[in-house]
Amino acid sequence: MLLAVLATTGIGLATLYSAAGGSASPWASNQAIRFAVLFTGMLVLSRVPADWWRAFAYPFYAATLVLLVAVEAMGHIGMGAQRWIDLGIIRLQPSEFMKLALVLSLARYFAGVPPRFISQPSVLLAPAALLGTPAALVMLQPDLGTAMMLLFAGTAVLFLAGIQLRWFLGAAVLAGATLPVAWGMLHDYQRNRVLIFLDPESDPLGTGYHLSQSKIAIGSSGLSGKGYLRGTQNHLDYLPEKQTDFIFATMMEEWGLMGGLLVLALYAYLVGWGASVAARARSVFAKLAAAGLSFTLFLYVGINVGMVTGMAPVVGIPLPLFSYGGSAMMTVLILLGILMSLDREARRR
Repeated sequence: MLLAVLATTGIGLATLYSAAGGSASPWASNQAIRFAVLFTGMLVLSRVPADWWRAFAYPFYAATLVLLVAVEAMGHIGMGAQRWIDLGIIRLQPSEFMKLALVLSLARYFAGVPPRFISQPSVLLAPAALLGTPAALVMLQPDLGTAMMLLFAGTAVLFLAGIQLRWFLGAAVLAGATLPVAWGMLHDYQRNRVLIFLDPESDPLGTGYHLSQSKIAIGSSGLSGKGYLRGTQNHLDYLPEKQTDFIFATMMEEWGLMGGLLVLALYAYLVGWGASVAARARSVFAKLAAAGLSFTLFLYVGINVGMVTGMAPVVGIPLPLFSYGGSAMMTVLILLGILMSLDREARRR
């Protein structure tokens, strides 16, 4: 697992080096330092007893929820969204931590519910509040991509906990009925992203420019790519956000289909390893936490790759361990540290 993490990050650093025109500055060098520090932190977290994560789940959720409220009151505005708290030396994005806190809290809640009561309406009120409150706060920022991840990951934990299927069908019907209201609450740029997803060629030089250039970069790469440091869409600056949201397109233009499959195989191994931790876990909390965290990692990769290939709307989800930036990398390495802790506990038992 550690080798897969190092290999994925190494390919990401090489791509950031290329995206800067063959220079370690400003992205690759900063990312390497950040990864070294956070990787060490991940190893430290792997030594934390698994029972501590259960005890820490609710306080972690409460603290993160307070930070989400604080974002609305005094958050930093960047790129049209208010998602960060500026602490001077670092800009903190609380919604990233909520992806972990939500899974741990739901896992702890259902670990204390007897199986025969799982689907009782009174039992479902608390997890509905745990899930709905942060999702609504994140939508206010606005951050559609993160809100979707919270809803999907939370729903996965609810399903794995054993809630009857009729509740999910009812929720799907209710969501469909409220879709016109939700559509009206979206910002103009969010609606445009959905419309571009449905009709990519409707505005190739405007709202659809990012997706059009990404598909050109990927589609022109062939089997083995154009060669390292030879990507035209990248080096001629046609590809926007080439070091963050669209870094997978930057990599594939130079490494081709084979490079893309290699990266996806590394991510698939990490997700599969997390699922195996859930399968080996002895407690309900560890099983649900490991499965929910693994699914969260899958969502990161699936949404980003779907986004840059035109199979999902552009919602600003970074590619973990690959995209330039600290918040997502910190979240994913903490996630892996927790999974290592749960794995260590399962092996000891």
